[in-house]
Amino acid sequence: MNRIDRLMGMVTLIQSKKQVQVEDIANHYGISERTVFRDLKALGEMGIPVQFEAEKGYSVAPGFFLPPVSLTVEEVNALGFAEPLIIRFADLSIKAHYASALAKIKMVLGRNQQAQMEQTQEQTAHFVPDHYAHLMPSSDHLLILQNAISQQRIVKIRYQNADGEFTQREVEPIGLTFYSLNWHLIAWCHLRKEYRDFRTSRIERLDVGLEPFRKKDHLSLAEYLADIQHEILKNSRHPLT
Repeated sequence: MNRIDRLMGMVTLIQSKKQVQVEDIANHYGISERTVFRDLKALGEMGIPVQFEAEKGYSVAPGFFLPPVSLTVEEVNALGFAEPLIIRFADLSIKAHYASALAKIKMVLGRNQQAQMEQTQEQTAHFVPDHYAHLMPSSDHLLILQNAISQQRIVKIRYQNADGEFTQREVEPIGLTFYSLNWHLIAWCHLRKEYRDFRTSRIERLDVGLEPFRKKDHLSLAEYLADIQHEILKNSRHPLT
């Protein structure tokens, strides 16, 4: 067993029990306790939160690591295909976490799967004309907004409108959608007393506190988008004169 396979197996072993002693890990893999300590240090450097409790042993922080999964060739190729799209269309917060997740996945793939993923990445490209570059996402808010949506927390934003004017808003976000080469936050705006569409690249600053939504009967994102599409279709059938 090579070291990478042992490291990933060690995480699974530690997760399978409440706490694991160093000597148990050493006996399981037939290695010295000194090697176990080196491996545990390496796991920490990889970002895996290995914890130690005196007289009990080592454990991994609950909920941090996903259970082991096996990927098909098609699933591996799909991940490789998505990377240039993430690089082009996601914002800074998502790119960082996607790159970290993909690196961990590559680490546990077999050599053939790694080669196929790399080949897929080399053979996939994106092109956006230069005159569209200023429309592309440039914020680092998406991950924070995703968490606020899932936790139903009120978000305070400093927002710049199309005329360059800044306003302070208190919003209740219901979803994120991508169109016109930009990410948009759909949220109930307490200032305007209605749902509004905020381009995330125009959010200069945001703050998510602990205050839950005050409005109790929100539309879902799908319902909001369906209403917008209905209005567009209605106006196209009855143009203004």
